[in-house]
Amino acid sequence: MIIDAHQHFWTTARTDYGWLTPELTGLYRDFQPADLAPLLAAHGVDGTVVVQAAPSEAETRYLLDLARDWPIARAVVGWVDMSAPNAEQSLEQLADNKLLRGVRPMIQDQPDRDWMLRPSVGAALRGVIQCGLTFDALVRPRHLPALQVLVDRHPELPVVIDHGGKPDIAAGAYGAWADDIRALSERPRVMCKLSGLLSEAGPRKTDADLRPYVDHLLACFGPARLMWGSDWPVLTEAGDYGGWYDQARRLVQGLSADEQAQVFGLTAAGFYGIEERS
Repeated sequence: MIIDAHQHFWTTARTDYGWLTPELTGLYRDFQPADLAPLLAAHGVDGTVVVQAAPSEAETRYLLDLARDWPIARAVVGWVDMSAPNAEQSLEQLADNKLLRGVRPMIQDQPDRDWMLRPSVGAALRGVIQCGLTFDALVRPRHLPALQVLVDRHPELPVVIDHGGKPDIAAGAYGAWADDIRALSERPRVMCKLSGLLSEAGPRKTDADLRPYVDHLLACFGPARLMWGSDWPVLTEAGDYGGWYDQARRLVQGLSADEQAQVFGLTAAGFYGIEERS
């Protein structure tokens, strides 16, 4: 079973995508299951994890409705206001829908890099654990030290780092990111997504450019804690679905067939509790 562990849907008629403006000409249109389905079929992808792209519970419910009617969607990662006094109640209500498997606050947009360490967020994270949900960490390299503290405070929280922690590949930045990623990988409940790297690469998109970063993620997490994702349709600003799928396959071709199966599906299935849908 091949799983795309990270993709999005949206429609411009909604008003909760503050970042999605007409200036983003390639992305400022609707992206729906009918647009993605032929890309999945062309590459034998059996299911996807649909991830929030707006900081609103309304968008999460919209994605859950889409996933209900589109069997290829095997899980939804939604959003709640983690700093709100009623965050735990909101989590419980959303978690009634069994397609909700995780939550993702948009940490990268928080001006305070230690936002995730606030007591109110800590209370919400305890609610995430109690609801049996997972936590997608949408962070940039500057957030990785705080993420280490968060993980140590909540050792029972299943965490996956989105997009490899968004290393600044375009600038050739490596050392500090690599050290922090290694430190996080020493926490056994932390996993990582092999996704979003082309969006951080600028003109440095070749296999040779990406290989040091991918090799480091593999060395730190191993195939049992690394999961491939497309980050479609954000991906389309930097590449195309088939190109990234094929490139990721090349970058992990040194793994055994069983290990590649982990990266391209089994790791995500285990983390998000994905099973076959009738």
